[in-house]
Amino acid sequence: MLRSNETLFVKQQYATNANLDARIALHEKFSVAPEAFHDWLFRHVDLPDDARVLEIGCGSGALWERVRARIPPAWRVTLTDFSFGMTQTVQQKFSDARFSFANCDAQHLPFAAETFDGVFANHMLYHIPNLDRALAELRRVLKRGGKLYAATNGFGHMRELGDLVSDVTRQPMQGEPTEQIFGLENGAAILSQHFENVARLFQDNNLRVTEVEPLVAYVKSGWMYKSVAETARLEQTFRARVQNEIDLHGAFHITKAVGMFVARREI
Repeated sequence: MLRSNETLFVKQQYATNANLDARIALHEKFSVAPEAFHDWLFRHVDLPDDARVLEIGCGSGALWERVRARIPPAWRVTLTDFSFGMTQTVQQKFSDARFSFANCDAQHLPFAAETFDGVFANHMLYHIPNLDRALAELRRVLKRGGKLYAATNGFGHMRELGDLVSDVTRQPMQGEPTEQIFGLENGAAILSQHFENVARLFQDNNLRVTEVEPLVAYVKSGWMYKSVAETARLEQTFRARVQNEIDLHGAFHITKAVGMFVARREI
């Protein structure tokens, strides 16, 4: 099985925005936090009013769609993704002059040194084959005093879903959890090899899933849980188990472990 930071895996998983959008939809609809994740993230962003901003692995542009009205008028935002399909998607969504786009690899950024005041790398650093090289590149393109905002997950994230999938399939979870590559528990140590100042922030949030279909779409969209939908029998059993939990308790409850690192280049 391909690991989540192998190039072929990333190309297959993110050829288009369909898989990512299905996963985002579940979290947007059923998260119990009073503040949507992207609102929470953007509230912690502290950059100049005229900042030059880069996002690597921008995906379908969900962050910028959510906070579009709050982006300072003088910001200049460059959205990039390894997937050409994703790059095409975001170009269609953002037409104003503040945005520019590039299809590129985070391990080899096509930007001059000290170009950006802020870099965003949300839920994607665990997909990079050579993370050390990519972080060196992010530091290179950041101005002195610039900040990297990197969201990720922690151990135990979505554990009830993983337990149910393993119980239904009678197999252990497939693939290496992404948080073992870059997560809330080990991310500070990894980032500290490249940045002088690293802070970790947590969002208190969980999922209260009250409908079966969005969860089925979620498991089919990824790699870790899709074994439960490989046959009609397994998928039917999964649906029945989720529905039974909803009928008994009003919802299928799933633990989230999510947060963000803010890493600053001091020198």
